Amino acid sequence: MSEQEEYENLLASQPSADDQVAESALRPKVLDEFVGQTGVRQQLAVVLQAAKGRGEAADHLLLVGPPGLGKTTLAMIVAAEMGASLRLTSGPVIQHAGDLAAILSSLQEGDVLFIDEIHRLARTAEEMLYLAMEDYRIDIIVGKGPGATSIPLSLPRFTVVGATTRSGLLPAPLRDRFGFTGHLEFYSTEQLEQVVRRSALLLAAKVSSPAAHEIASRSRGTPRIANRLLRRVIDFAQVNGKQEVDLADAQAALDLFEVDKLGLDRLDRAVLTALCTRFGGGPVGVSTLAMTVGEEAETVETVSEPYLVREGFITRTPRGRAATPRAWEHVGLAAPDTLFQP
Repeated sequence: MSEQEEYENLLASQPSADDQVAESALRPKVLDEFVGQTGVRQQLAVVLQAAKGRGEAADHLLLVGPPGLGKTTLAMIVAAEMGASLRLTSGPVIQHAGDLAAILSSLQEGDVLFIDEIHRLARTAEEMLYLAMEDYRIDIIVGKGPGATSIPLSLPRFTVVGATTRSGLLPAPLRDRFGFTGHLEFYSTEQLEQVVRRSALLLAAKVSSPAAHEIASRSRGTPRIANRLLRRVIDFAQVNGKQEVDLADAQAALDLFEVDKLGLDRLDRAVLTALCTRFGGGPVGVSTLAMTVGEEAETVETVSEPYLVREGFITRTPRGRAATPRAWEHVGLAAPDTLFQP
């Protein structure tokens, strides 16, 4: 794999098989090891301790936040803290009520069912999940047409942990059935530095404090990205025969993989450059912008745009995307006097 291909996989929403193995090894196993998200962590500890004290399964939990902040990790921690088995699935996989019925009917007492991207459940599966979460039963339809019969099936007490990046798409009846909702926020550089230090220790790698800070500062507030950048920096140091990663190694590696000091990657900079030089700062539609940089509109909208908007490089307007003065400054150009004001 070339350096460019390796980097293009770096920030992908779905990690590669090797990345998944590495991420699994770096995941904290208990709440006390989980870095950041202090409020959610403390609230979750109360919910789990109370449930254990009563000898019951925990209430259903909904975790909301952008990708890479630890929703899957928290689901695994919930199962571990409760001493329960974990079943993992995702909304797009469950396309029919029968798919969900097969999963629910195989659960044991106290099991934790993690449903990633729960807002993408099929409508028929959603309606079955309502009944399962509230009454711990499902209705199995046997036969077709006028002769069809509904057979109720009781379920053991279990816990649903739902994860979503778009809570606004969750139907209110489903959202209301969760006893606890945790909203995960982006990490500060200091918190990400703790993540990098912990991961480096688990990887048996020596990383200096300045190097850990440099990696954290370019990680877009996301632990998953911090861990991937850390592995690339360690690879760089290893190839160059270094026993300890210092600041110069971190800077050289991150520059090689085209991650700048603000965490912007090649695609981010291409979007900003096209927006400023080809379209005079905008506004311009996302489809036109994506075509200009040679990417799919969905890639620009879901991978690049959220960070650029959050960091104040572009704004979204009814007429399209527009560059801010900070975007012009970042690409090394002077903003025009007639800069678009949303």
